[in-house]
Amino acid sequence: MATSEAITNGIRVRVVSQYLPDHAASEPHERQWFFTYTVRITNDGLDTVQLISRHWIITDANGHEEEVRGPGVVGAQPTLAPGESFEYTSGCPLRTSFGTMRGSYQMVSDDGQEFDAEIAPFALNVPYAVN
Repeated sequence: MATSEAITNGIRVRVVSQYLPDHAASEPHERQWFFTYTVRITNDGLDTVQLISRHWIITDANGHEEEVRGPGVVGAQPTLAPGESFEYTSGCPLRTSFGTMRGSYQMVSDDGQEFDAEIAPFALNVPYAVN
């Protein structure tokens, strides 16, 4: 498993990723590996905030980048009061056995201030593989 953590304006984003060899989308002989990542977003700040959208940058071992943008996460735009957390798990297919993900969540506070909460880079890699 690989992890990352970043704090922006009191918003802590922690990610844990892992390879799923038994997932139907993992077909290494067809150059397809499937990874999951669990994100925990915690409001360590003083203001209530809402997650509006996401921006991911996914890079495979060949340096190919793919950007993903969209509203919310897993169909939700959670609002987090101080001390609250939101956790979800999602997945990512990759054309190589290792790569990285990074990005940001677009947040807005109760007073209308918008900011990007960083998602620090984390690895997508097959355990015990020689990279």
